[in-house]
Amino acid sequence: MNYTWNWGVLSQATGVDNTTYMDWIITGLGWLAGIAVVAWTIAMVLGTVLGIMRTLQNPVLRSIGTAYVTVFRNIPLLVQLFIWFFVVPNFLPGPIHSWWINDLSNSTSAFLSASIGLGLFTAARICEQVRTGIEAVAQGQKNAGYALGFTTPQLYRYVILPQSFRTILPPLSSELTNCVKNTSIASLVGVSEIISQMKTISEYTQNTIEIYTYVTLIFITINICLILFMTFLEKRFQIPGLMAGGK
Repeated sequence: MNYTWNWGVLSQATGVDNTTYMDWIITGLGWLAGIAVVAWTIAMVLGTVLGIMRTLQNPVLRSIGTAYVTVFRNIPLLVQLFIWFFVVPNFLPGPIHSWWINDLSNSTSAFLSASIGLGLFTAARICEQVRTGIEAVAQGQKNAGYALGFTTPQLYRYVILPQSFRTILPPLSSELTNCVKNTSIASLVGVSEIISQMKTISEYTQNTIEIYTYVTLIFITINICLILFMTFLEKRFQIPGLMAGGK
């Protein structure tokens, strides 16, 4: 194998504005973090609302939640991102369409498309987690809440959701790490996140093995930190007797 190893490749100058390849990696990490934060926020808010809707007695709201999950869980994420980037902007109202096309830079519009697409995709998965958590709350507690005079919104706010979210923290950990890993697909719609930067650096330097190794280690490190954080939350908010390890 005629290959010249160069593990110091990230410290080399790129020849562009006195930057190094490490600067490009840091830039990619910034885009990755931005997409992950926006997408996860959308997913948690929308997924929670949809999860609640799927457990209500109102058949219309239940049908809306079910239809959303059915559609967004069965269309590949890459296809959804392409739709948000190439198709949806063409159907925006006039002023918004003009702002999107003329005022936003290509990187910003790609960032928004990727964040929205990933957020909506992940929301369908969060919805199912929330629904499962709500249905895990004992019916007796719900009946007791109504007997005490709670309205349905009050029952969800003070009784059901606090317990359900504690119960679903373990699967939410997996969804969070999946959300971070799925940001890599954003490179296919023009976002200069870490995968895009990795490909560019690999083409410039031909040190493919080293670059791919570094990026792999970065993803492993990020997700291990997230898992440790979520594990801390699980132990901090576990319900005794209802969660693994509870006493």
